[in-house]
Amino acid sequence: MRAHHLSLLGLLLWVTPPPAPLTAQVRPGIEVLLADSSQLIAGKRVALLTNQTGADRRGRRDVDLLFAARGATPAVLLQIPQHDPSQLQVLFSPEHGFQGAEDRPGLPDTTDSATGLPIYNLYTGARPSRFSPLDSIDVVLIDLQDVGVRYYTYPSTAVLLMREAARRGKKVVVLDRPNPIDGLTVQGNLRAAPGSLDDGGLDFLPLPMRHGMTLGEILRLANDVYAIHADLTIVPAAGWRRGMAYHATGLPWVKPSPNMPDLESALHYAGTCLFEATNLSVGRGTTFAFQVIGASWLNPQAVLRRMRAVNRGKRNGLTGVEITTTTFTPHRPTDGKYDDVKLPGIQLRVTDRRRYNPARLGVALLAAVRAVHPDSFRFRATRFDQLAAGPELREAIAAARTPEEIWRTWEAPLARFRTTRAKYLLY
Repeated sequence: MRAHHLSLLGLLLWVTPPPAPLTAQVRPGIEVLLADSSQLIAGKRVALLTNQTGADRRGRRDVDLLFAARGATPAVLLQIPQHDPSQLQVLFSPEHGFQGAEDRPGLPDTTDSATGLPIYNLYTGARPSRFSPLDSIDVVLIDLQDVGVRYYTYPSTAVLLMREAARRGKKVVVLDRPNPIDGLTVQGNLRAAPGSLDDGGLDFLPLPMRHGMTLGEILRLANDVYAIHADLTIVPAAGWRRGMAYHATGLPWVKPSPNMPDLESALHYAGTCLFEATNLSVGRGTTFAFQVIGASWLNPQAVLRRMRAVNRGKRNGLTGVEITTTTFTPHRPTDGKYDDVKLPGIQLRVTDRRRYNPARLGVALLAAVRAVHPDSFRFRATRFDQLAAGPELREAIAAARTPEEIWRTWEAPLARFRTTRAKYLLY
């Protein structure tokens, strides 16, 4: 949808020479909003849920782009029609804080130093006081870069905010972004039960480990699943195609969280994140988190031999990825595992993203590590069951079921999810 006039901010950007030529094929939702759909926020009091990932192609923050139009008057000097600008009034942040630099719970509310706007951190818990600023605004904007995996908390935070906005009759607008690990692939086990919003908190959403959806599409699904009935609008990422590799979008990689350093880590995350709930390191405290697993007691060569023996000749999670032994040393890891200890480990590198199934690989690795090290390997059961959508996966591994047996239990639920998911896709 294209507005019949230039927004004030759009004109100001037009008369200012761009800092660098753009090569990106994809325009994120914030750019589409300001160029084509500014009527959604014109004259409105606005709240924004975002962090460091909420930026345009040149790296300019949503906050600055939106705040620039607050009561600005240069349009009069430029002799163009004066349109009622939006009024950005309050900011919300998800896990890791507004700068995306924190890896701990209980972050305090703070203020954006550039604009003076208050920032309310929603990861401290969904207490009613967290959402009271919604009472004085008209529109909630949401702009976060998800990584395409169920365990990421940003969609859950966005759902809670959408629920609170709907309760107050406020419009919700999602500024969509690409799914960086692609919008086609659906893999892993499925969390079938939606969980509850009524206790003021939310675990993970009813999605597979790898869901192949954008944040906007997830919120469309959640709006129905939780019967939120929000007045929801998605501003799409223009030019994005579902099978597009992230490097083809031309968009820069902005670390969505402290331990998601690059796309390689995101591609492995659906599988290696499960090891967070064990007594192995996933490389926190290194520059390649989620690309490795390791422990002081691990025999990587024996684990790889076990994996290859069990899975030889089968369609499995070992395709599209190079698996090698390595050593690494976590430095001040935020999970507290093996600080400054040189660890024997296993390293992963994607060789064919279209054939790679990180969810299957994660299960194959878990089964092999437990088989080789039954006296050393430990689950952190409560956390593992939270990640794995229940105790079934942990119990199957503990019972020495083969990876292939476990994978087969995923097939029917995934087929049903694909049918449901199709109703909410936008691209």
